[in-house]
Amino acid sequence: MDAPCSKRLEVENLSVHFGDRSALADVTCWFAAGESASLVGPNGAGKSTLLKALAGMLTPSHGVVRFDGAPVRRPNPDVVYVPQRSGVDWTFPLNVLDVALMGRGPRRSRLRSFSPDDRAAAMNALSQVGMDRLASAQIGQLSGGQQQRVFLARALVQQGEVYLLDEPFAGVDIPTQELLVGLFNQLRGDGKTIVYATHDLALVTASSDRVLLLNRRLIASGPPREVMSRDNLLAAFGGQAVVPVLGNVA
Repeated sequence: MDAPCSKRLEVENLSVHFGDRSALADVTCWFAAGESASLVGPNGAGKSTLLKALAGMLTPSHGVVRFDGAPVRRPNPDVVYVPQRSGVDWTFPLNVLDVALMGRGPRRSRLRSFSPDDRAAAMNALSQVGMDRLASAQIGQLSGGQQQRVFLARALVQQGEVYLLDEPFAGVDIPTQELLVGLFNQLRGDGKTIVYATHDLALVTASSDRVLLLNRRLIASGPPREVMSRDNLLAAFGGQAVVPVLGNVA
């Protein structure tokens, strides 16, 4: 598959090491405007590490990440990172609207209080994900799917050009999965770039234009039905790990 000319993020010979452990090794890839790309691989494959490097949250050991042609050295408000729900303290005393308003933070002074426009933007984003009626609910009272929707609202409020999501489909109900797929379609229709990590191979074809198969190195990149072949999946996951999905791929 030829790369389109409208690249937003580029990764060149990227390696990330933690001590003597290699999380990513010599990865070269790109992500275009108006596309949704999924990162697929086993636990420890480097999917989360790649997302954090794209977001400017991790400094590469080798290689470079570029956003619109410029090297990424720190977080950028135009690149929105959405972490895994499992890594968040949901006991923190915040309500749904408070969390959505956090999306305004990267583009404003910390010394300013939130304006009526900020609150209107947050409520609009919550409405897009069906959570406006729960704006005053404490985040710890929400289901997994509802928590993921609030994370999405916070990301929408930030109004970025690139959205990086770590396991957005994990532990959510079918309506939230469907909402995610619809939101990805809407964002890429607006020319945004979506890159997300997932273990859910069944949703990859429905929710991404391109899949990058990782296991510390880039094994394959391209349309899902081409990349998720028996040989590629065996190279990424190995042995019995992929037996349940082999019947659905080439």
